[in-house]
Amino acid sequence: MGQTFFGLSSEYMKEVYEQFFLLKYHGGWSFIEAYNLPVGLRTWFVERLAKQFEEEKKQYDKAMPKKK
Repeated sequence: MGQTFFGLSSEYMKEVYEQFFLLKYHGGWSFIEAYNLPVGLRTWFVERLAKQFEEEKKQYDKAMPKKK
């Protein structure tokens, strides 16, 4: 079923649910807490979480011995 005049597209909703999952799984947020966040603030938290993952990966890679 395609997008209708009212409501949000299924693709958009998949993205929203993905944000909920990331905040719940990696941030310990409840579904209700993530749901009630304003969109801009929720997006900021998800982007900041992604930045944190990148920083941790850099530190991990830096700490690991180089394989020859």
